[in-house]
Amino acid sequence: MSTLAVALTGNPNVGKSTIFNELTGARQKIGNWPGVTVDKKVGYTRHKDRAISIVDLPGTYSINARSPEEKIVIDYLMNTKLDLVVDVVDSSNLERNLFLTIQLLEQGIPLLIDLNMQDDAERRGIKVDCRKMEDALGMPVVETVGRSSKSTKKLLDVFTTTVMANYQPSDRVKAHIAKVEEIKASSKSEEQKNEEIIEARYALIDTVVADAVTASNVGASTSEKMDKFLANGILALPIFLAIMYAVFNITFEWIGQPIADALDAAINEDFLDFAKESLEAAGVADWMVSLVCDGVIAGVGAVLTFVPLIFVLFFCLSFLDGTGYMARIAFIMDPIMRRCGLTGKGVMPLMMGFGCAVPAVMGARALDSEKDRMVSIMVTPFLTCGAKLPIMALFAAMFFPDNAANVVFAMYIIGVIMAIVAAKILGSSVFKDGGSTFLLELPPYRMPDMKTVLLETWDKGKGYLVKAGTIIFAASVLLWVMSNYNFDGPCEINESILATLGNWMSTLFVFHGFATWEAGAALLSGIMAKETVVATIGILYGADEVSTEAEDAVETADTLLETGMATSFTALSAFAFMIFSQLYTPCVTALGTIKKEAGGWKWMGFSAVYMFAIAWVVSLLVYQIGSLLGF
Repeated sequence: MSTLAVALTGNPNVGKSTIFNELTGARQKIGNWPGVTVDKKVGYTRHKDRAISIVDLPGTYSINARSPEEKIVIDYLMNTKLDLVVDVVDSSNLERNLFLTIQLLEQGIPLLIDLNMQDDAERRGIKVDCRKMEDALGMPVVETVGRSSKSTKKLLDVFTTTVMANYQPSDRVKAHIAKVEEIKASSKSEEQKNEEIIEARYALIDTVVADAVTASNVGASTSEKMDKFLANGILALPIFLAIMYAVFNITFEWIGQPIADALDAAINEDFLDFAKESLEAAGVADWMVSLVCDGVIAGVGAVLTFVPLIFVLFFCLSFLDGTGYMARIAFIMDPIMRRCGLTGKGVMPLMMGFGCAVPAVMGARALDSEKDRMVSIMVTPFLTCGAKLPIMALFAAMFFPDNAANVVFAMYIIGVIMAIVAAKILGSSVFKDGGSTFLLELPPYRMPDMKTVLLETWDKGKGYLVKAGTIIFAASVLLWVMSNYNFDGPCEINESILATLGNWMSTLFVFHGFATWEAGAALLSGIMAKETVVATIGILYGADEVSTEAEDAVETADTLLETGMATSFTALSAFAFMIFSQLYTPCVTALGTIKKEAGGWKWMGFSAVYMFAIAWVVSLLVYQIGSLLGF
């Protein structure tokens, strides 16, 4: 028996993905639709010995083909042979949801209409008569509560027993379609035609709702009461900042970081020592021991230690999204973000950028327009992530001991200002053609479905492991070779290819005040991982045992002051170096993520080059103007 092909469609926030996850569980394949970075989710299940393939189409309010999601939905439904198209509808908001339903029926697409969120509808005093709706539309209608596994599993019985050939649009739907065709054939302007078609659709919806829905007044809903507190003009922003503070503490202090520290110790201490001892005991050549331990394990281990942070952060954000609060954040921040050239939804990726650029870049996929998504991806790495902080803290402690906190804070401000300026410029030049719209729905507050939250967390985190991990592996091997070899063979690091490249790179900074090969080599290593800048500086200046943690900056500074580093920088050149480190090319992990999210090498290369150029110019201006002013 052939596989039953099913597609789920519907508006955003109708519980479609929850139903998909309940039906398929972990039996999912996540990819991208051709030519775009919109997620393509395909799941598989079996019911009564029948294999079922289910596609979760992107949520969309219409099929006007104005956005990538709308184009995907209509192209897929019109050009793919399907046994069932399931239109998932929010029972508590039929007037809006049925607009897409009517559009699909106009295209001749038979639908199984799933009245989901029945529990929300009942709480709001809304009762839908399925039989009357079937008669009104001529299509089969079922009821579900998406978060109820028992309710959702009943859909499988419907899938395997419903024969869509037995259903035809009702007389009123046929009359509506004829009216729409008549309007399209008229000599009126396109604008007039569109207005009349929209009016006709809502007129049909009104008759369907009048026949099939009864509503009783139950007063203000729980969500409306909560919004008076969480989304009012005075308390909304402080509450948002408090929630974000809690998310960052959960990720980088209370839960994520302790797990990351434990994983770091397990990989870079226990496993590294075990691997080194095992290889040496087996008589493996020293160069191979160094490659495996200092190159592969140390490099890949540095990436793996970020995994707990990535997963914890995405769990928190998926949980908040499931509650309905993320939509309120976008609403609260939209007026502010508009001034930066983005919409309200752009605030979350930027906030994540203060923790790590990788999840921040990945988070941009939540933005509606291609323009907003690309601008967010391109400007987020300017922000001060956790990996840049040790660099700032070290140089501030060494060269500005009396004002270290203020100098580090200034780096944060410079990063924010640069991100805003770049967003404005990119939004009006490079990505000018991608129109930015802001359509926002405030879904009701609800307890998130934990299965959906966990699956979303895994889907997002898995991409980091697979894509970024492979790039870091190659970069780790390359950096090890560059650090331990020159063209004559094995050598000390100060005679290595890395030192030679650092010397070449230092020529770029003749007018910046830090034209030394050590500075050039440290900045090159920072492209692999920003954390390595401090470690590389320590090695190059003869202080191998230095901490790369920001909280140890004062101790590290005291150690490095006893080396030649104190004479290699002045306070002004150190400040210029800090600015360059703040703004220049992202690490390879972030670059790999940009390649994946932006859709190719072109944008990865653009990001690397334009950020390096901006950092070079800003650092040069700071040093030269500072010199003219006598600093």
